[in-house]
Amino acid sequence: MNIALIAHDKKKELMVSFCIAYKNILEKHNLFATGTTGAVIVESSGLKIEKFLPGLMGEQQIGARAAYNELDLVIFFRDPLTAKSDEPDVNYLLKLCDMNNIPFATNLGTAEMLIKGLERGDLDWRELINK
Repeated sequence: MNIALIAHDKKKELMVSFCIAYKNILEKHNLFATGTTGAVIVESSGLKIEKFLPGLMGEQQIGARAAYNELDLVIFFRDPLTAKSDEPDVNYLLKLCDMNNIPFATNLGTAEMLIKGLERGDLDWRELINK
C-alpha cells in the first residue's frame, strides 16, 4: 500500500512517535512524506520514505498522487489551533481523497484505527481498486 505522511510543525513529534510505535506495520508499505516531515521520521525511526518537497509544495505533490488515486492511505497530523496559510490546500487534499475513497486521518485516534485496520487487512479492498 502507498501511505502518505504529513505533519504540521507542532505535530511532527507526534508523527515521529506514531511511526516508531507502528514501525513494524509501516515498514511493509511504500511510504511518502513531505520533505521536512519525512526527514524527521527517517532520522528518528529509520523507515524508508520517499520524500517530496517540504511544506506546501510537498502537500501539492501528495495531492497530485491522490488525484490519480495512487495513494491508499493519508495520515496528516494537522495543527487545528494555529492558523495556516495552507488550509485551502489541506481541504483540497481531503476533497481528492474523498473523491477517490482514500482513507484520511487527521488525528492520532483515527490514524491508529486505520493503521490497525491496515494490519488486519481491512484496507485490502484498495488493492482491488488499483489493479
